[in-house]
Formats: sequence, C-alpha cells, structure tokens
Amino acid sequence: MKKSLAMLLSLTLCAGLFAGCSNSDSGTPSAEPTQTSSEPAKLSGNVATDGSTSMEKIIGSLGEAFTEMNPDVNFTYNPTGSSTGIQAAIDGTCDIGLSSRALKDEEKATLTETIVALDGIAIIVNPANPVSDLSVEQIAQIYTGEITNWKDVGGDDLEISRIGREAGSGTRDGFETITDTKEACKYNQELTSTGDVITTVAGNPNAIGYASLSAVKDSVKALTVGGVAPSEETVLDGTYTIQRPFVLATRTGEALSEAAQAFFDFATSADANEIIAAAGAVPVAK
Repeated sequence: MKKSLAMLLSLTLCAGLFAGCSNSDSGTPSAEPTQTSSEPAKLSGNVATDGSTSMEKIIGSLGEAFTEMNPDVNFTYNPTGSSTGIQAAIDGTCDIGLSSRALKDEEKATLTETIVALDGIAIIVNPANPVSDLSVEQIAQIYTGEITNWKDVGGDDLEISRIGREAGSGTRDGFETITDTKEACKYNQELTSTGDVITTVAGNPNAIGYASLSAVKDSVKALTVGGVAPSEETVLDGTYTIQRPFVLATRTGEALSEAAQAFFDFATSADANEIIAAAGAVPVAK
C-alpha cells in the first residue's frame, strides 16, 4: 500500500516537472496583465501658416498659446501678404493661408473662408499733425489726389504725402474697397508691410497712411473717421466703417493634419477670444 502511494506521488511529480519543461521550451511567454494609460496621446507635428502681415500679432499670440499647450507641435508663420498666403493655401505649400480681406469668388472655388476676427483699418498721421478727424469722402479725396494740402482739411500748410501698401495687400484691398478708390489712388510710397507704413508715417510730419488697428503704436496718431474712433467696440457694432475680416483660408474638401486641425479649432473657438482681443482685434466666436 505504502509502495503504491509512493509510486503514485512520484509519477505525479514527474508529470508536473514535464509540463513545466514543456511550457519553458515552447518559447511562449506567460500572459502579463495589460496596462493602459489614462493620459491622452501628446499632439505632435507641424502647423504652417502663411500670409497677411496685418495678422502678425494675432497669429503670433494664438500660435504661442497653442504651442504652450502642445509643446511637441512646430508652429510657423510666414508674413508674405494676403495674396501670397492665399496662393500658398491653394498650392498646398502651407496648411492655413492668412488673409486680411475677404476671399474673391475665384479663390472660393478652391478655398474655404473662415473669419477668425474683425479688424479696423486705422487712418494714421504723424503725432505732430493737428488734424484729428476726417470723413471717408475726405480720405478718398486725399488718396486720389483731389486734396493735396493739409490746410484744406484743417491742418498746416503742408503737402500731403500719401503712404499705402503694395498691390496684393489685404489691407490695401480693404481700404480701397471701403473708400471706393480702387485703381484710383496716387501713392507717394507703396510699402510691403504694416510695420513699414507705421514707421514711415511716424517719421514724416506730412504723411498719412493706413494700418491694421491691431498694429498701431504710440508713434503715430489714429484719426477718428466721421467722428468715430477705431476700437474693438466700434468695429464690432459697425459704427467704425473702415474695417475688414481676418480670414483663415483652408483647402475645400481636404482634411487638415491633426496638428493643423487642432490649431484651427482652437483659433476659432471662444477659448481664443481673450487672446485675440489682447492682440488688438475683435473676436467673433460665441
């Protein structure tokens, strides 16, 4: 009896050892509990924007806030002007084109227009200029050469120097459309950026120029137009009439990359309103 029990125990032990060896030799790892992370995957990739120089401050601020939230994303802004940015969006050389004018019908055949903010176009003069207010009609007469001396609008006896932007600029397009002066302006200087216009007017007591309200500095004086000062409130309620949209242009029917879509969603959300307002533009998201 005892011999039979000992033999049975010995056979059981050998069977267990044989099974253990078989499992080890098979090369199949034993099952491990699967660990899942509750942390969302980090956003990465590139976001390329190209276009309006007038949107530099707003896009710079939005890009900085976005990359603070998403440090693995590379965000770039190329200040080439509205028309160039629109063409870059059409060509696919950037993710989002930036325009400080509404898209034209032929551009809308390829691109989708999304207004991210509104911006007043400030009429600026040198701080030494005593003129403080002009009507839209007077502004148009100055830029078409009908009025050539500041004394004719209440200023000093000085010849007016008309400063504007280059052809293709969204600011120029907006200004000439609103003042009904397309193809009729007689510029003394046509400059390639908002900053250049501001710097030139700041250094010339005779000069008048136009620039994005969001970019205006203390080095120049913004005139009231028909008695209305350019501000967030007057742009939003429409009483300041010289204004235009800030547009994000994207290719119709073509999905953005994950990173570019995330930036687009952020920029057009109410979460960005405070940043847009701080940059001097008027947010439109509710």
